[in-house]
Amino acid sequence: MPATATFSVNLKLSEPLGIFGGTFDPVHFGHLRLAEEALDRLGLGSVRWIPAGQPPHRGVPQVMARQRLEMVLRSTAENDRFSVDAGEVGAAVPSYTVDTLERLRAELGGDKSLVLLVGADAFGGLTTWHCWRDIFTLAHVAVSHRPGFPIEVASLAHELATEFSDRRLPDPGGLRAAPGGGIVTFAMTQLAISATHIRKLLATGHSARYLLPDSVLDYISLHQLYRDRL
Repeated sequence: MPATATFSVNLKLSEPLGIFGGTFDPVHFGHLRLAEEALDRLGLGSVRWIPAGQPPHRGVPQVMARQRLEMVLRSTAENDRFSVDAGEVGAAVPSYTVDTLERLRAELGGDKSLVLLVGADAFGGLTTWHCWRDIFTLAHVAVSHRPGFPIEVASLAHELATEFSDRRLPDPGGLRAAPGGGIVTFAMTQLAISATHIRKLLATGHSARYLLPDSVLDYISLHQLYRDRL
């Protein structure tokens, strides 16, 4: 384990807080299921959703940040273990994960266990993220993957493979033992849902029902979002 990570048990640490960022363009049941299973599998106390204002690793979202924020608010409203952070939405600069984590550290203090939730594909590209190594000084990283398809170290870039091997925790209980610095993986229910597919359905006048919450579909219909944008 790198010297920057400390895993001695600290009884003062409260339940870990999951951090779930994304464009959510639009938010769908795949996102919701990942957050719900992270709560269950990782022993998190809650998950804070953070819609990106200007995502640096993706193209320009099809709808405005405030609209994506509203859709996340609607989709998470009935789960009291979900909260929504609008800190990136109005920012005039790109939404770098490391900057968001630094803001949360300043808000929550140095002892709070923070767990950044990412998918396997996103994790595989972590070395392209701004100041990616600093993420481990600020939070743990939890990587979701398809059942039966665990993260293969050989598939990772050399630098990331080294970090993965050195920082991997044997079980999620380690997330409580330190405020950050570890990596855990967890299998999540595979739902073949993507925001790209939903946008294509909506743009061509097809139904996206049962792929995302009705409250989000109602908002999309009310504001005529994603129409004719192939």
